[in-house]
Amino acid sequence: MASTLPTIVHLDADAFFVAVEQALDPTLRGKLVAVGGRERGIIASASYEARARGVYTPMPTMQALKICPELILANQGWKRYGEFSRRMFEICETLTPVVQRNSIDEGYLDIGPCGFKTVAEIERRVRAIQQRIWDDLQITASFGIATNKLVSAIASKAKKPRGFTLILPGDEAAFLAPMKLSVIPGVGKKSEARLEAAGMKFVRDLFTRTESELKLLFGHAWPEMLAMGRGEDNRPVELEHEDAKSYSQQETFAQDIADFAEIERIAKRMIDELMPAIRADGKRVRTMTVKVRYSGMEDSVCGRSLAEAADLEAQFYPLVQPLLKEAWTKRRPLRLVSVRFSGVEKPEAQLEMFGQTNEKKRRLAAVLDQLNNGGKKTVVQHGHQLTK
Repeated sequence: MASTLPTIVHLDADAFFVAVEQALDPTLRGKLVAVGGRERGIIASASYEARARGVYTPMPTMQALKICPELILANQGWKRYGEFSRRMFEICETLTPVVQRNSIDEGYLDIGPCGFKTVAEIERRVRAIQQRIWDDLQITASFGIATNKLVSAIASKAKKPRGFTLILPGDEAAFLAPMKLSVIPGVGKKSEARLEAAGMKFVRDLFTRTESELKLLFGHAWPEMLAMGRGEDNRPVELEHEDAKSYSQQETFAQDIADFAEIERIAKRMIDELMPAIRADGKRVRTMTVKVRYSGMEDSVCGRSLAEAADLEAQFYPLVQPLLKEAWTKRRPLRLVSVRFSGVEKPEAQLEMFGQTNEKKRRLAAVLDQLNNGGKKTVVQHGHQLTK
């Protein structure tokens, strides 16, 4: 059955590496800028001004400098780019926990679990994420929203930079029809030239040919080409890969609960039970996401990120109440609540503000972890109080 709402979002950062350079050095905005190695390197990213002068990815850097001698080459390094990428996706996780990071600068979000009821609400919430990425990071990103991965990815590239394209259910084929066949995955430059020589330039041309003609052009893959031309795609948004794992816990209640204090207590207990596992793995986390589910199976999700990754319960307790208030807007009885930690990092040995204080807390936490080791949590933390 076709989806009644467009719930798959594709995020594609605009000229990401250059955008990071410009965020770190605003004097580069509006200039001919590229990121790439100077000698035998290639251009990894070019500003839109440089692209207008013929600089593209992955052009050899020396060729780019011949075409555009005024080109400014910048390179802050992968550590800074990775930091911006992580923060960008953590902002996305405040909307939904179902985020697939395809690469450093693009990925998918499934907002189906958020329980949005209207297209207008979906547009408002995704535009808010787009604006927050700019407000917090000073980089722009383009968004495509559709019923599936294929169409949302094509939509995100339709109006760059800072694009926003929403395709309603049922409009997928009409959206794709006037586009060049190269928008379909698997149709590269060589295939595009071969198809154009056969009189096929646009997606709509797929539907003017007979089955035998399509078999000659695409072989056994011709049914898949037709399906993609119609905008059909059933691939799910996949959560993070194993080396970027998350930690989560949920509880389904025997009877629906409407007591805010009780739900808050349960969420804090989940923090108490998840943090020892995070510490045992030698990790820290930045983002906490709270999900609530009403009796009608409607979900609502909200999340927030700390400025620095943490591994102590007390650092996340203050987020519980505001996240619950933001997620639990209807205040109807709840069937389920869950807590999820993401933005997982392995801490580096470094001096940090209040480092000694946190180290004392970690030593205390380690003692509690040992006391609790064995399956049953007998000693837990709430704020700065310990209770048995």
